[in-house]
Amino acid sequence: MRSSSRPDPEVLPGSSTPGSRPLPRPPRGLTSQARADWRALARPTPTVATYAAAARAGLPEPVRRWLDRSIDPGTRLATSVELRMHGEIRLGVWRPFTAVQRLAPDGFVWAARLRLAGLPITGFDRYSRGSGQMRWRLLGAVPVTAARGADVTRSAAGRLAGELLLAVPATALRPDVLWRADAAGRAVALVPVGAHTHQVTLTIAPGGALTELVMNRWGDPGGGFGLHAFGAALHGRARFGGFTVPRSVTAGWFHGTDRGPAGEFIRYTVDDMIFR
Repeated sequence: MRSSSRPDPEVLPGSSTPGSRPLPRPPRGLTSQARADWRALARPTPTVATYAAAARAGLPEPVRRWLDRSIDPGTRLATSVELRMHGEIRLGVWRPFTAVQRLAPDGFVWAARLRLAGLPITGFDRYSRGSGQMRWRLLGAVPVTAARGADVTRSAAGRLAGELLLAVPATALRPDVLWRADAAGRAVALVPVGAHTHQVTLTIAPGGALTELVMNRWGDPGGGFGLHAFGAALHGRARFGGFTVPRSVTAGWFHGTDRGPAGEFIRYTVDDMIFR
């Protein structure tokens, strides 16, 4: 099956005002603690700062180019967002899914729904309160996947570091995120999450669009936990609340290597975003 989240033409949905819509109920499949995390991640950004050219002074030129394209002048620098998405995830074969995610500097909860043999699977991945977890159930009751512990936590922390840069451009302006440009003109960020600092490299087109994200991320794509090449190809654009982000994402392990096609496991398109 070909995914609807394969490269799209540039699309600019209607803008939304940060925090202007009512908060939906927590998605299905969350535990009581994950529901509490979900609610906590909706808290507004504790800042009234807005974007101006002076905000990115001193950053490497590729980062300045990206930020000027990604944040409208005068936009409040929100660092918390809720996303809705649809796409395909590979569980043996590619399967359609829908998902909602809340994302903030201190964590995320990603809750999704898909079908296996016509039966619903619901569950979530999270990084919150300094720990990571995966929990998925068939028909809301039969365990499919459950994982937590130090390795899951470290992998989820790396995911948070990368996704913050993809979905929350104001992350680039945090004082604890350090930047440099590499010899190829890419932007290299050092993003602290949890017990580790994660190096994330962004490829930025001449016009300022993000086209690729790569990093060494902790995980177990086969053969044991360790640092493995991970990355995402980014396409199109979507604009919400004064922010412009990639519209479609294709991500997986071994990105950029000859094993990349086998490691690809998710393709999605962003449908809506609410910045807070």
